[in-house]
Amino acid sequence: MGCLRGYVAVILSPPAVSYSNIFGGNPYLSPVPPPPPKRNVFISAYHGDQSEVDAFIYKWATLQKVFTAKALGTFDNEDFINSNNPEYVMGQIRSKYIGDASVTIVLVGKCTQSRRYVDWEIKASLRRGQSLPNGLLAFVLPSAMPKTNPFTGLSTGWPHVPDRLAANWDFNQQDKCYARYYTMPDSAAQMRLNIEAAFADRTNRANLIKNDSEMMKYNAKCRVCGVTH
Repeated sequence: MGCLRGYVAVILSPPAVSYSNIFGGNPYLSPVPPPPPKRNVFISAYHGDQSEVDAFIYKWATLQKVFTAKALGTFDNEDFINSNNPEYVMGQIRSKYIGDASVTIVLVGKCTQSRRYVDWEIKASLRRGQSLPNGLLAFVLPSAMPKTNPFTGLSTGWPHVPDRLAANWDFNQQDKCYARYYTMPDSAAQMRLNIEAAFADRTNRANLIKNDSEMMKYNAKCRVCGVTH
């Protein structure tokens, strides 16, 4: 007489998860990661590069949504530009223009180094006291990138950077400087990493800030064009 073989069905419980969605949750999916941070960023640049500045903001803030750009403006109609009190001027720039931005991006073109307002914006960004300084990040604009003459083989140099930026950045000792200076990133992920690194510098590398030099009183002679713009 034959014997009856028995089979026992083992039902495996789905792994526990830490979230659910509107459909009841999928127990086999990993939890959804939090969205990446979107920092408020102040853009410092020379108005002569406005078309490139607009393109930069449109690409990274509007299309890629990596950061929120703070409103740009000129100080020409502000009463504080005639003040002899540097602390007052810095306070006005921070409150009226930089506002709640936590990172300042300097867009470096051929003539940026000669502009007093760029110097003021960097100085105000690095100011410490009532709040943390801004992270300081700089990028070379495409028009200022070195170019090689196809006939002579000679190459143009990298653009001069504003003196206050130069005081806070050294190519040979980048890990010992407060500022970060790069060519344009090729992805939103890289741009975000650059901004987050500058954001962390506010507490991790604030001791490296060099901001004691006086504000530029006037626009300087451009080291490229040989004139005062």
